[in-house]
Amino acid sequence: MSLSVDHIHKKHKGNLVVAQDICFTIEKGELGALIGPSGCGKTTLLRMIAGFETPDSGSISINGQEMVSSGRNLSPDRRHTGMVFQDYALFPHLTVMENIRFGPVKSKRSHLDKLIRITGLLGSEKKYPHELSGGQQQRVALARALAPRPALLLMDEPFSNLDVSLRESLSEEVRFILREFDTTGLLVTHNQHEAFAMADRIGVMKDGRLLQWDTAQTLYSHPVSADVAGFVGEGSFIRGHRSASGSVETLIGSFADQGKNENYSAGITLFVRPEDVFLDHKSPFKARLIKSHFRGPGRLHTFELDSKDQFTCLTTCPIPLDLDQEYGISICNRHVSMFDIAR
Repeated sequence: MSLSVDHIHKKHKGNLVVAQDICFTIEKGELGALIGPSGCGKTTLLRMIAGFETPDSGSISINGQEMVSSGRNLSPDRRHTGMVFQDYALFPHLTVMENIRFGPVKSKRSHLDKLIRITGLLGSEKKYPHELSGGQQQRVALARALAPRPALLLMDEPFSNLDVSLRESLSEEVRFILREFDTTGLLVTHNQHEAFAMADRIGVMKDGRLLQWDTAQTLYSHPVSADVAGFVGEGSFIRGHRSASGSVETLIGSFADQGKNENYSAGITLFVRPEDVFLDHKSPFKARLIKSHFRGPGRLHTFELDSKDQFTCLTTCPIPLDLDQEYGISICNRHVSMFDIAR
């Protein structure tokens, strides 16, 4: 086990809770990611792992060694972590190689040469930061963080200053580089696509809480709460109720109840992904089309029910439908999530 975060709790001034009972682990060689809305506490959590902030309670261990626990708090320089910042934090008066070797780096030249080669900086060793593109500067920051062979690499919004295409290509490169050096990593990002493409496990945070720590596929297909479902990807909430027969009835059909708790209330909310909604002229369930947007090979339609609940449907047909008309709708029952809440 490379990183273990156990029951971390942190309050800021004014009793604002920024981390509440957070627990997760990242195994050696894995890359984890934290996502969530601005102000949810993900960067504060990263800073506590790095040693820049101190939790009020809980423990943090790296490679089995406790960094933070009751009566113990190692300084950042003793945690054997590397850090890649959002603004790269390169020294403008130092060359690429000088930036990479800055600090207590005792790595052999062969290791530094490998870093230069794998990060795509070969031939740029004597250049200065202002002579590099944004992507090259980020590669220098990554190589500098990896130069001391850290047990854990921490990345705080490392690609947010790059354009979309460069961000996607560089995120793939970073994943390859971490695997090449068998380095464990933790990424903080607001970009879900970035996290999904890079991370082995992803944590969704809200209001200082870690709502779910899971693989990207599980987060998308089996969210544990409405907050996770609504944050990860696209989807719509549709109100329903439990019938005496045990099914869940809605204006778009009847569904098998997923509830395991007999004390659940009668009210229930369904969460449906747009790719699981189908146009079906034979369906007895109708909805009114209120919006339609072109999405390359298809269209994203927005429908409204008599209850005023709205949901989206992603089709592969680029031909537009008529607005303010009713269409038959079918739902893929297997992929519907249910939450015992009133929305």
